[in-house]
Amino acid sequence: MSGNGGKGRSIQGEYASIARELGRGAMVTVIRGANLGARMLVRVDGSTEGSLGSDELDRVGASQADELMWAERSEAVPVGDTLLFVDVVFPAPRLVIFGAIDFAAQLCTLARVSGWVPYVSDPRGFFARRDRFPDAEEVFVGWPDKTFAALGGIDRATSIAVLTHDPKLDDAALEIALRSEAAYVGAMGSHRMQAKRHERLVAKGITDEELARLAAPIGLDLGALTPEETALSIMSEIVALRRGRPGGRLSHASGRIHEVTGEAGEVAA
Repeated sequence: MSGNGGKGRSIQGEYASIARELGRGAMVTVIRGANLGARMLVRVDGSTEGSLGSDELDRVGASQADELMWAERSEAVPVGDTLLFVDVVFPAPRLVIFGAIDFAAQLCTLARVSGWVPYVSDPRGFFARRDRFPDAEEVFVGWPDKTFAALGGIDRATSIAVLTHDPKLDDAALEIALRSEAAYVGAMGSHRMQAKRHERLVAKGITDEELARLAAPIGLDLGALTPEETALSIMSEIVALRRGRPGGRLSHASGRIHEVTGEAGEVAA
């Protein structure tokens, strides 16, 4: 039995509740060293419950939990002579698509079958209709600021694809997205269009660092021609970035094909 007694069961119960409700959080457990079996729950807002046995372990555990719950992987983390296991739960990642254009439907379908939750937003009600996007979780009719508010903001697990060719709509979405914690921000358009967009966003006060986050033209270079291929190009880039990969051909890659998680590198106390 854990040294936390009833408190440990309470922590485990809350963690199980977070998982059932498709929330985000982490349980950190000492699996080697002093205080074996000690647990600490780390919530998405950074608050914690329980202890790993020392203030320093609690600090390192909370920091690692915050990183891994957003990296969306569980991992063993050595801290000196102690080994912690950070077990994370998280909801499906969100893809917010601005522009109710034809191939946005194909992108919604591909996102859905890939385990993402897609949303579509467009202020033009004639195009932003639920019947046109059956795989979207929700279709918003309105400007980007209203959509982001309805979604509860932009977190580190949100990807944003801007597919319109209207500067008013593009810039309104990008001005918010590039200043957010979004994991990915991409936008349609030729290289010539990107240069004009760059000028407009700079005039709005977007910094070079913020602009460097923009994937534009959006997608990987697949030579896509059809709506389905274009959706595949976009989704491929989003997944590659999420996994920290360049998106090239596996036959040209070195190292492991699949990410293997296990003991992380030594964490300085």
